[in-house]
Amino acid sequence: MRVGLMVEGQAGLTWERWIHILHTAERLKFPSVFRSDHYFIGGHKSSLDAYLTFAIAARETSNIRFGPLVTPVTFRSPVDVGRMAAQINELSSGRFLLGLGAGWNEPEHRQYGIPFPPVSERFDRLEESINLIKTMWGEGPSSYKGKFYSIENVNTLPKPVYGEDTPILIGGKGPKRTLPLVAKYADEWNATIAPPDEYQRILNILQDCCVEIDRDPATIHKSMMLFTVLAGDERSLDRMTRHLMRANGVTGSPKAFRETLASERNFMIGLTTEAVDRLGQYADMGVEEVQFEHFNYASDEWPEYLASEIAPQVSAF
Repeated sequence: MRVGLMVEGQAGLTWERWIHILHTAERLKFPSVFRSDHYFIGGHKSSLDAYLTFAIAARETSNIRFGPLVTPVTFRSPVDVGRMAAQINELSSGRFLLGLGAGWNEPEHRQYGIPFPPVSERFDRLEESINLIKTMWGEGPSSYKGKFYSIENVNTLPKPVYGEDTPILIGGKGPKRTLPLVAKYADEWNATIAPPDEYQRILNILQDCCVEIDRDPATIHKSMMLFTVLAGDERSLDRMTRHLMRANGVTGSPKAFRETLASERNFMIGLTTEAVDRLGQYADMGVEEVQFEHFNYASDEWPEYLASEIAPQVSAF
């Protein structure tokens, strides 16, 4: 199992810290640094555009793979996403991975005046977007005509490294629309953290979706985004928790706050040994990479801890 980083770009990220995080990830030999693609969530902090940061990642790193977890199809036209993704993929020698989703944060759309269609239409748009982008990435000139999007006789240049076979990631866990789309189109599936029994139930649904279209489920790479509070000892665990409490304007008991995070937001909570045991359970279910949220940009303590304490213990899973 591989251990990567997940950076919430709408949570006060600055250009200097982004570049520092990229350099730190390379120094610590993380395999990946992924980013959210949001304009804001729950407050108005500095929010760097995801695709501008990806262009920087392509130039500031040499080894890590990177991309969005995930880009909502509602934010930008698939033509724009497909062109940017192709060019960043080429610039990074194929290390950029396009992650797509249907979009979910209605207040974010409303405040920026971005249309937020009903959920069924958003998934229809997601499927059309994937088909249009793949068409753009293939040999041209080519055309695509759908209900919502179309291109006519275009040859989009430059192409991504692997052309129309360039991998796409789909994020989400919904059984009705997301998992069938994962089975049909995804090279990688990314799910946010779920308890092991729930993840197995979701995985079973995905496997059934694959069987229905005669696809081998093993051909879909599986990754998981994690929200966690972990440390090597109780004192450090309390200190990590207090940082999160301050960031969320919460006072009181660190232990009580961790219990709330675990019960209400599916956070993985505990000491290093407990985390390694849990990650082993996910590895047994086929999870190949986990991305830990980087929640304190001003400090390298968290990535240092992951690289020295967690990654070596799970690398053999």
